Amino acid sequence: MNIWFTLLLVLHVVVALGIIGLVLLQQGKGAEMGAAFGGGASGSVFGSTGSANFLSRSTAVLVTVFFLTSLGLAYVATNKPKASSAIDEVLATPAGKPAEAPATAPAAPGTSPEGNEVPK
Repeated sequence: MNIWFTLLLVLHVVVALGIIGLVLLQQGKGAEMGAAFGGGASGSVFGSTGSANFLSRSTAVLVTVFFLTSLGLAYVATNKPKASSAIDEVLATPAGKPAEAPATAPAAPGTSPEGNEVPK
């Protein structure tokens, strides 16, 4: 189970860095006005609107993967097996079986092993 936690954590961090990169690559809404006055954005590889669609869709996919890895990490972290302790072992003993008593009980002070009082 530990390997799944590590793999999900690494994937989570990589996706988070990808989201950061894609958000920084996208242009704000005010940048479109600059393109209308000769900003040169229409001459890019994807065209003036093609890059916005590609980057926004890629960001949406990465956000979905980020959400799913977050849920996966929460599930793996909360369902770790508990370490057994002495209390768990005592509670796990069957209720019908009494605890084992010592073979010979020690005699109380002032009595003989048969239970009779010792004269003083």
